[in-house]
Amino acid sequence: MKKYLLLITILLSFKTFAQPSKVVSQEKMNALYQEIKTPYKYGLVLTPSDNSLKMDCPTVFRKGKKWYMTYLTFGGRGYETWLAKSNDLLNWKSIGRIMSFTDSTEWDGNQKAGYLALQDINWGGSYQLNKYKGNYWMSYFGGKSAGYEAGDLSIGIAHTTQNPSKVHEWERLKSPVLTSQDKDVRWWENRKLFKSTVIEDKDRLTGHQFVMYYNANGDSAMNNKKTRWFERIGIAVSDNMTTWQRMITDPIVHHPVGITGDPVIQKIGDIYVMFYFGAFWKDRKGSFNRFAASYNLTDWTDWNGDNLVESSENYDNLYAHKSYVVKHKGVVYHFYCAVNKDDQRGIAIATSKDLGKSNKAFVK
Repeated sequence: MKKYLLLITILLSFKTFAQPSKVVSQEKMNALYQEIKTPYKYGLVLTPSDNSLKMDCPTVFRKGKKWYMTYLTFGGRGYETWLAKSNDLLNWKSIGRIMSFTDSTEWDGNQKAGYLALQDINWGGSYQLNKYKGNYWMSYFGGKSAGYEAGDLSIGIAHTTQNPSKVHEWERLKSPVLTSQDKDVRWWENRKLFKSTVIEDKDRLTGHQFVMYYNANGDSAMNNKKTRWFERIGIAVSDNMTTWQRMITDPIVHHPVGITGDPVIQKIGDIYVMFYFGAFWKDRKGSFNRFAASYNLTDWTDWNGDNLVESSENYDNLYAHKSYVVKHKGVVYHFYCAVNKDDQRGIAIATSKDLGKSNKAFVK
């Protein structure tokens, strides 16, 4: 009997010891900051050909020896998703649309803002897109109202069997997978749903195969006009990429005032890092890119130090926000959306090493 009790005690101790910590120490957070910081601004790498268009939200992946980027354009009607390519991560060329406007009677006819899913998220890894059931996958937010993020915005799923580095229209599910009208919608997301990032949870830390991080706004509180535009980041899970369920009642990363949004995940060692942007906070001006860290994908420790990227140049003196970060051959490339005070919007890069300056600029 004593041996049995001793065995139970050892097993329970091991189980407790084996569970990942809920908090990332300040020492580890400082080390992460030193690893991912990008103090050198290379400058703009993609800009619209004229002032009727704006570029937004880069997602970077690798296929073979080349790099590719999906990004969004807005020209008044709504968002479309485009594809660009590069040999060196610094020089980019747009090659065509992959999610276009369709009939406005469809739920997503005027808004298709896409974000590639199931990427290799290992820091300094391949950054390739992985297949599931023979398909490449993309999550996106869509809507049928014309205008800047107008009307109801919901999260949909698209997929393709074709090469993701080739320009073609991706096939979309007929209905969104998460909406602000769902029966289980949370208090903080009952207005509009925005960007999403989908990764594979290979260790089943969440108990499911796939995890989606997304930001949304809303507020079920009384007299909520001042708070319903605040964006916060939440989590949903799936085992088949087409059916999703919300996992936690409250947002997993948020701040009392303003926007906490556009989460992107990388894994550095045994720590998951969420790059995100903040804007209009009570204690910080403008917009800026920051990060949080987690051992278990659900409990996130927020960085309390300097911003990773913030406004400092003529091309980003209004907003510097919306991260996509990769490490290649010892250099960290922090892609972000740069907006100047003339409201011109393009894609820029900050790096961990001084790689010189881009000669690209917004059109006059």
